Amino acid sequence: MEKIAIIGAGGFGREVKMLLDQINKINPMYEIVGFYDDDTSLPKMINGLPYLGSLDDLLKSNESISLALGIGIPEVKSKIVDRLKNKVFKYPTLIHPSVLIGEDEVKIGQGTIICAGTIITCNINIGAFVTLNLCCTVGHDTTIKDFASCMPSVNISGEVEIMEKVYVGTGAKIINQLQIGENTVIGAGAVVSKSLPANCTAVGMPAKPIKFNNQ
Repeated sequence: MEKIAIIGAGGFGREVKMLLDQINKINPMYEIVGFYDDDTSLPKMINGLPYLGSLDDLLKSNESISLALGIGIPEVKSKIVDRLKNKVFKYPTLIHPSVLIGEDEVKIGQGTIICAGTIITCNINIGAFVTLNLCCTVGHDTTIKDFASCMPSVNISGEVEIMEKVYVGTGAKIINQLQIGENTVIGAGAVVSKSLPANCTAVGMPAKPIKFNNQ
């Protein structure tokens, strides 16, 4: 079995542990060794697994291990992968057994995590370290680039392009043939009916930018 540690022991990290448990019920693949998290005040045991230390402790270890990013914030995911780049780690793609994926031209990158109840149709390109949380839908001819995160029940229609490090809040909807610029945040429950620029926060029905960040 492949040894794997979870980066992040917060709520989503613990849900990733659940996802791994359910993969193992269908096909035992992973030995989950524990959690790494920079919060050194965490208890010694978390949901039955040991707290293994900080990312610095991980970098000091010589053990060959796979990693799962149990973190939903795109910028944090990107910074962690960059911080760990000088050591060779594997980042398996983790897909819950209940996920429905079409058989025609679907590509999914390394380190991506796709949670229970999600549907991915056809001719879709999902990058590396993407998070698709519970019960998302991704329509035909859609591209989701690296480090993007979709929270539970996000609906993405066909021919949408989501750029790097986009965060889509719970229950948001993106209609077809739109582009979402990099580093943009879409608020929970928003309905995106027009393309959004990079580096903004957009909310509402229809979604409109309410502020821009400095990236």
